[in-house]
This record gives sequence, C-alpha cells and structure tokens, in this order.
Amino acid sequence: MRVVIVTESFPPDVNGVAHCALQTAQHLVDRGHAPLVVAPAPAPGNKPDASAPCPVVHVPSLPLPGYPQVRVALPSRRLAAALVQHRADLVHLASPFVLGVRGMAAAARLGLPAVAVYQTDLAGYARTYMGAGEAAAWRRIRSVHAAADLTLAPSTAALRDLQEHGVPRLRLWPRGVDTARFRPDRRDEALRRELAPYGEVIVGYVGRLAPEKQVELLAGACGVDGVRVVIVGDGPSRPGLEEALPGARFLGRRTGDDLARIFASFDVFAHTGPFETFCQTVQEAMASGVPVLAPAAGGPLDLVAHGHTGLLFPAGDATAVTEGVRALAADPALRSAFGTAGRAMVEDRTWAAVGDRLIGHYAEVLTARRPVVAA
Repeated sequence: MRVVIVTESFPPDVNGVAHCALQTAQHLVDRGHAPLVVAPAPAPGNKPDASAPCPVVHVPSLPLPGYPQVRVALPSRRLAAALVQHRADLVHLASPFVLGVRGMAAAARLGLPAVAVYQTDLAGYARTYMGAGEAAAWRRIRSVHAAADLTLAPSTAALRDLQEHGVPRLRLWPRGVDTARFRPDRRDEALRRELAPYGEVIVGYVGRLAPEKQVELLAGACGVDGVRVVIVGDGPSRPGLEEALPGARFLGRRTGDDLARIFASFDVFAHTGPFETFCQTVQEAMASGVPVLAPAAGGPLDLVAHGHTGLLFPAGDATAVTEGVRALAADPALRSAFGTAGRAMVEDRTWAAVGDRLIGHYAEVLTARRPVVAA
C-alpha cells in the first residue's frame, strides 16, 4: 500500500501530532508498506529528523504569530506533486487544519481516498486564545472531515464531540505507547536527589507550556509541604509560569530515553489541560508506573480509572488539583497501587497493535472505493 501522510507537524517538532505521524510512518514501513510524509518545513536552523523511517517532503512554512514553535505551511505545489509522484493509493491526513485542508483538496482532485485523523481540539483553542470563535472552529472541522472517506477519533469523548457536531463516517482509533521505553525501572535515584534534595514527593508535568494547558493550576501544589513540582517542556507561557509556580523546577524540552528517565522518577504525574483529544503523556506516565492526576474531560476519561490508576478532578478546578496532590503525596501505598495498576492497564497498548488497527481502517476505505464489477 502506498500512503501519503499529510501532517501539520513532524519531528523535529515535539508534540502529539508529530509523534503519532512518526509512529504511523514507522509502522507502515515495518509492515512492508510504502509511506511518504508531507509536512511543514522546520524552522531555519532546526534540522529535519535524519532518523525518519521514510522520505519526507517539506513544504515552505512560517511561524504561527505569537507561538513561533508552531509552523504553518504556505501554499505550495509540492503537496499535489508528491501525491502524484508517490503514486498514492490513499492519503492520511494527520490533524488537518491548514496543510491537511490542501491535502484533502488535492486528494479529491486526484480521486484518491482520504482518512482524516482528528487530533486537535481547535474549538477549545479558539475559546482559549480568542475568547470566542468556537462555532466557527467547529464549522471548519466539520467541513474538512466531512470530505474524508473516514475520520478517526482518538477517544470516546472526541468521538462524541464529532458526532454531536455532525461529522459523518467515524471510527475510534486510540494511540499506542512505547512500553519498552517508558517503564518503571528507569527510575533514577540520582536524578531524584537532584530535583528533590530533601526527599520531597515529585509532582511532574510534561507538555507544551501554553495557555490552553492551564499549567498554572499547579500553583497551589507548590505550597504543599514536602512536594516539589517539576515542569518538563517549553512554550510561550514559560516566563509567566516561572513566576506563578514558586519553587518549581523547569527542565525545558526533553525527549527520548532522557524523558523516559524523568517520567519514571516522578512520584505523581499531573496533567492540567482540559482540551486533550487523547493525552499521550498520561499514557506515558502510566507506562512508567506513575499515578496520574488529570482533568475529568476529553481523552483522560478513557485513560485514567479514577481511584484505580489515578485521580480525576473537575476541569479548571485549582483547589481540586491541590487537594489531589495533597492526597497522593500523603499516601505512598496509594501511589504505588495506582502506579502498578496503570502500568498493567497500558502494557498491551503498543504502537504495533494500534498501527494494525489503522491499516484495517485503510483497507475498509479502499474496499469501499473499489468499483462494483457486474456479474
């Protein structure tokens, strides 16, 4: 099968869309298929990922105003040319918004089937950044995804949102987790002594530092006796968060085995953003044997079993976040039980298993597109 993956982000970018697109390309190669990736060009001086498992076509891009870590693709003939030159059987649209919309249009002109993967809560971002525009965001989402042969939603909450807003032809497709990389035995006592020299309970966050992530909800946790808050990631909110979270350690962006070591060295993983369609970092924390504190909204509802693998709190409730941290910090046995249960819950959620489900969805679309031959 010859698949063109049109993605709004790809390594060296570090985010859920980029990671999922990379894992998809790798799995297709592993199963003997021929993928090609089309993505926005990285920022000048930021070299493309040399370890990409397949060819990558970069489309000229500009930084998103006010958020330069995000690149937006410019109009280019490279996309349509890539579909033709690769002799694509199917187009995979990863979180289509700008480049993906052009990919959908090009696929339609060429008569190619398209599978769209819903990954970003654009309506939630519209509320966060503009205070309005949610209805317009949903109109765009519906328009883009209605043109696809199939839309894949990463969680039951995302699937329900899409259904309620009139998006047709939906299937559930969750995300895998690298349980060989993220595992409890990567816990590093030397790192823990560095981060919490007085033996504090380490409460960690991993992700972008941007307004929609609401990391400021951890301010109260910084005041809990015997707790050290550790923040991993970067983004436009970092300067403000360094002021809002007194005593917190900011480690910047971390990846690969280094990130896995940090995850396993947490005592509690806290995610604060309410707009996650899946929330891969929650899965990575669970694979690392770390109990999770997360909002009862979006993707975490599928991932965190409240009272079994972690605690869910009402989205946006800073007091509930602080009380959750306090409860977990005070009970080592509870933390251990939650962490063990979380690891057991995700052990079978490999990228290989999830990737095979994706190939099954591709096959479904290709079968539906085949012309009916009269007897």
